[in-house]
Amino acid sequence: MIFFKERVLLDSIEIDTTPEKIWGFFNNIDKNYKSWHPDDHIVCRWIKGKPHEVGSILYAEEILAGKLRKIKMRCTNIEINRKIEYQTLFPLSIFHPKSIYLIEKKRHKTVFSAINYFRIPKLFKRVIAPLIDATEKHISEEGKNLKRLLENKIS
Repeated sequence: MIFFKERVLLDSIEIDTTPEKIWGFFNNIDKNYKSWHPDDHIVCRWIKGKPHEVGSILYAEEILAGKLRKIKMRCTNIEINRKIEYQTLFPLSIFHPKSIYLIEKKRHKTVFSAINYFRIPKLFKRVIAPLIDATEKHISEEGKNLKRLLENKIS
C-alpha cells in the first residue's frame, strides 16, 4: 500500500546575468530575503555554520497559504555558482523533504531553477494540497522577482 504520493514542483526562469551574481544573491540571502519576495518573506538567518556550507542550517519565516511558516533547512550539497541543495528539517520534512536551486549558464544568460519535493500522505491530501498550490505560485513569483532584482542590478 502506498501511503504517500510524490510531487515535484519545478520553476525555471532565464535571467540576463551571470551565475556568479545569482550565487552572490543567495550567499547573502539573510540580507536579500525580504527584497526577494517583499509580500511574503519575513526573516532569514543562518543559525548554524557559515552561508552555504554543507551542514549549515538556515532558518526562514514566510507567509504561505495565508499562514506564517517557520522553516529550518540544512545545506546538503553545494556546488559554487551551480547548485544549492537543502534538506528541510523536522517536522516539515515529513511533507517537504528537500529543495534544490540550480544555476545553469546558457549563452549570455543564466537559467535559475527552483525544485521542491513533496510527499503527500493520502489521509492529509485535502489539507496539504492548498499549501502545495501556494508553494507553486510562490516559487514562480520568487523566480520573477529574482529576475527583476538582478537585471535591475539591485541586490
